Amino acid sequence: MEHMNILVIGGVAAGASFAARARRLAESAHITIIERGPDVSFANCGLPYHIGGEIPKRDVLAVQSAASLKGLLNLDVRVSTEAVAIDRGNKRVEVKNLDTGRSEYISYDKLMLAPGASPLRPPLPGIDDPRIFTLRNLQDMDRIVTATETGMRAVVIGAGFIGLEMTEQLHRKGLSVQLVELQTQVIPPLDAPMAALVESELRGHDISLHLGDGIVRFENEETHVSCHLSSGKCLDADVVILSIGVRPDSELARAAGLELGARGHIIVDPFQRTSDPDIYAAGDAVETIDRIVNSKTAVPMGGPANRQGRVAADHIFMPGKARPYPGSVGTGIVRAFEVVVGITGWSEKRLAAAGLPYETVSVNDSHHASYYPGAKPMTLKIIWEPESGRLLGAQVSGFEGIDKRLDVLSTAIIAGMTVEDLCHLELAYAPPFGSAKDIVNLAGFAACNRRDGLVHHTSELPTDPQTQIVDVRGKALSEAYPVPGKVINIPFPTLRANLDKLDKTRPVLTVCAFGKMSYFAARVLMQHGFTVASFSGGLKANVDPRTPGKLPTS
Repeated sequence: MEHMNILVIGGVAAGASFAARARRLAESAHITIIERGPDVSFANCGLPYHIGGEIPKRDVLAVQSAASLKGLLNLDVRVSTEAVAIDRGNKRVEVKNLDTGRSEYISYDKLMLAPGASPLRPPLPGIDDPRIFTLRNLQDMDRIVTATETGMRAVVIGAGFIGLEMTEQLHRKGLSVQLVELQTQVIPPLDAPMAALVESELRGHDISLHLGDGIVRFENEETHVSCHLSSGKCLDADVVILSIGVRPDSELARAAGLELGARGHIIVDPFQRTSDPDIYAAGDAVETIDRIVNSKTAVPMGGPANRQGRVAADHIFMPGKARPYPGSVGTGIVRAFEVVVGITGWSEKRLAAAGLPYETVSVNDSHHASYYPGAKPMTLKIIWEPESGRLLGAQVSGFEGIDKRLDVLSTAIIAGMTVEDLCHLELAYAPPFGSAKDIVNLAGFAACNRRDGLVHHTSELPTDPQTQIVDVRGKALSEAYPVPGKVINIPFPTLRANLDKLDKTRPVLTVCAFGKMSYFAARVLMQHGFTVASFSGGLKANVDPRTPGKLPTS
């Protein structure tokens, strides 16, 4: 086993982590890495931040070189070398040196495929203009750095995680930026209200948003690129960044007859084996298991890629002790200037589209004790399975402490925890860091109140004129930030003395800023015979906490 020939196609996260783990397990194995580009190991998640200058030194992104990997791990690394074809019958791969044009065959006992994914570049008219860029590697980054300078006009197509990072960093570099997204919100995986704060932050930095609009063609002018949208708008740009998703780079596997999924991903078993037991695959090109609903999924992120590479190496060199890759939940986080937002697990709209049952609640609080200086607002939404209470997903937005809560909730999902479990999580508390009742605990409390029938929640303002909307905030706040429609303002401390102002034969919706007081009011009214619902998470869960905005209606 130790003297076997291991061939790795592709470096970066999956391939490099596989090779490093394999070397630690088998000092005598001959391990060769084939990398089509000039860099075998680089921090691709850091590329946007060098473009904007937030990571000033390019060298820190080139994590390892062929020479350093030879010295550290005794790996035979061949950069600028492309894998042309896999000869499964003879267990060899034809490779071509892109500098010399020379081809040769490399034999293997075990083969790892880690080709990654390529940015989508649809066949639109004019898309071959050299001023239209995608971002995958250091060379793409260098081209964008060279092509951009202060005062230029940029159009970013796609408002997902990479699109937002590029928007922020191009603005940081001094470009004026317009952001185009086919969906009606930024960060499409999020539920729409959770994206509202990000959109407000972008607009506050003079980013023009074109939502619910798609690119249909480019016109290549001498001085600029004209970006034509489906709405009829035309945006002029000096540079264009395409960030509309990725496709698995699986053509080599397809040509070799390996089994692929419906979207072209390489199908693997829990130990990352393909349909050929001597060929493994890991990273952005593979299809794995969704840990929440046990369905097929693909998560093109560095964390899963690294862990999958380790699993494959373990299975080759210590098969009796190797632990299977358990699947992914899809945890992601992004910053847009001062705002941070993250998601883990399934969203409400994704569950609704799949026809799966769910319940959800949103809560608001500060990221640490509100009386300690510097407390920043935060919104947390959790989604759970109605019958069992098992956590299915969570989303968090705010300014600080977002990653901490997201990590806690991702761990809770993986552990199969219920909303009841969230109530009693013991999380680090001191005034500079958190609260005695953390927002994660509050979400658990709110969910349990709902499951116990103590409150009925809604996330929409009613259009039915029969519903009495009761704003339980103070008069000054109610007048400064009014709720749309016909509203009765009864501050909560005076509610019990003003029950006669409400009609028991008509339903009531209680509203406040954060959801806490509207819950208290709902409990009072329910026990006095009213049919009542509370506005989930309060107004702050549905609008920018710094400015009033339009609220959702049914």
